[in-house]
Amino acid sequence: MQWQELYRQRVCSADEAVVDSLKPGTKVVFGHAAAAPVRFSQAMYRQRERLVNITVFHMLYFGDAPHLAPEMRSHVHPTLNFLEGNSRPASRDRRVDFIPCHFHEVPELFRQGFFPLDVAVVQVSTPNEEGYCSFGVSCDYTKAAAECAPVVVAEVNKQMPFIGGENLIHISNLTHIIEVDEPIAEVLPPAISDLELRIGQNCASLIKDGDTLQLGIGGIPDAVLRALEGHKDLGIHTEMFTDGVMRMIRKGIINGKKKTLHPEKVVTSLIFGSKELYDFVNNNPVIECYPVDYINNPDVIGKNDRMVSINSCLEMDLMGQAASESIGYEQFSGSGGQVDFLRGAKRSKGGISIMAFPSTAKKGAESRIVPILKEGACVTTGRNEVDYVVTEYGVARLRGATLRQRAEALTAIAHPDFRPALEEEIRRRFE
Repeated sequence: MQWQELYRQRVCSADEAVVDSLKPGTKVVFGHAAAAPVRFSQAMYRQRERLVNITVFHMLYFGDAPHLAPEMRSHVHPTLNFLEGNSRPASRDRRVDFIPCHFHEVPELFRQGFFPLDVAVVQVSTPNEEGYCSFGVSCDYTKAAAECAPVVVAEVNKQMPFIGGENLIHISNLTHIIEVDEPIAEVLPPAISDLELRIGQNCASLIKDGDTLQLGIGGIPDAVLRALEGHKDLGIHTEMFTDGVMRMIRKGIINGKKKTLHPEKVVTSLIFGSKELYDFVNNNPVIECYPVDYINNPDVIGKNDRMVSINSCLEMDLMGQAASESIGYEQFSGSGGQVDFLRGAKRSKGGISIMAFPSTAKKGAESRIVPILKEGACVTTGRNEVDYVVTEYGVARLRGATLRQRAEALTAIAHPDFRPALEEEIRRRFE
């Protein structure tokens, strides 16, 4: 049977897919970030009285998320690996469970049965001439989920970019097809503050022509990119690709000519940003998406010479321990790929990692560099992993430093208002 006939046979409505696939006790994995299956979530809400003990796993979820609504409490049990704006209210209301896991290890949750999924619900592009759809802007753990699940529900969206790499699934592997023609969820770049520009400039001072970069999303990564506009021949090996990287490619500053792995290619695991970005990556031969257990594998990252990893945290103690995902006992986000890339950069010939963050929080009322982390805070990155630390006040290198040297270096880049207390702590500990 030709794939076109298979496609026609498997088309259904979102409500039909929900009723057919979600039996009592079903464990479901949703596609990620801008490729979240919004139509399916909406249908779950409409059909909620039919749903019994459904467990849903996902990380970032952009767009309408009614499966997280309070009235779903007795029907759906979200089990997440990362929190954001849609899921934090549910977490604070104790309606969410959380699985700690490095990003590159998430596919193994499915393969090894730690999360024994029954259904994968994904969003993909329309098929090419051979019947292959692209996972588009979210390959990461989504491809592994689709490969492990006996039931695969796909929202086939005419507006999903077709992106190459190891990012395809054949129509024959889809059990339910929901046809969609809707814009991909946009995440617009934030305005960059003067403080973030100073942090970006301090980070850029550590980056050389020809380096390969990993950056996240937000004001600081965008500020770093702006500060790199005088550089040349930069490369990208990153878990997420955003508008800032697109602009640097268009300017010719990012071209991958010096990369030792995937030369002249931009490789990533997920993409989110503006419609302009989605149009840019569509059928663009320079852009390739790979599963997160490849992109974020520290051994793979380390094959890039002069790898530079740039990440952030919420709080750091004087030993260099970083709390990047919780505020005290409250889970705020997740570890994502932070540790993956810090370890990968350490394995890279000439590689470095940077932890960059503002020196204060709460409009200057609290220092982010502290004697000890808040009670209950999760240590995302241990002190042995940290290399460079950057604030608006300068650069501290912790790798190879003694405990006292670390404390003194971090105090020197803390906000001046909080340095006396940190200096007193150093005297208490070391004199």
